[in-house]
Amino acid sequence: MGSNMRTPLVFASSRRRPLAIAAGVLLLHGGALWALQSGLLARMVEVVTPVEVIAEAIALPRPKAEAPPSAPPHKPKVAAAPAVPHKAASLPPAPMPVAMADATPAPPMDAPQAATPAPAPVAPPAPKVELPSSDADYLHNPKPVYPPMSKRLGEQGRVIVRVFIGVDGVAQKAEIRQSSGFDRLDQAALATAQRWRYVPGKRGGVSEAMWSSVPINFVLE
Repeated sequence: MGSNMRTPLVFASSRRRPLAIAAGVLLLHGGALWALQSGLLARMVEVVTPVEVIAEAIALPRPKAEAPPSAPPHKPKVAAAPAVPHKAASLPPAPMPVAMADATPAPPMDAPQAATPAPAPVAPPAPKVELPSSDADYLHNPKPVYPPMSKRLGEQGRVIVRVFIGVDGVAQKAEIRQSSGFDRLDQAALATAQRWRYVPGKRGGVSEAMWSSVPINFVLE
């Protein structure tokens, strides 16, 4: 009994589907008719049309073909006037050929050198100096006196006396420069040097007063 009740329900639902489809189609057609009547389609056409017109207005114009250049107007030829013979202008005589200068470049000038200092003037040689002397034979100077006490005591030695001799050869001053170690011998040598005569000293050949050292030896024989 249960299976008999399910069969009428399935049959009823299958019959309702075509009815629903037909009703939907009718609704679509009715909506389209209503839209035509209300002017909805006219508005859509008005909106689309200006867009197409604007697109056509924005299109760039096509470049015009350039016209070929027109030929220049033909000018009538004019006969040239006959040339009038004229005398040739007198030309100045050609200059004489000048010998070409030597093309060899001149050697470069030497760079200026620093001026060398002038040599110092050479000093004249110093005049020759001749010292006084007591050895000349013509002076006849006597031998120094040996003190007797020094002989008995065996005193001996060498004394150097410094003597200032004038231009006349006379001893003006005398002093002991080197002692013998014995006072008696030193005094005897000092007296002898003051008593002697001398050849005066000279400078450049001219007599000049000057100091001179006179050695005197005391030696026992």
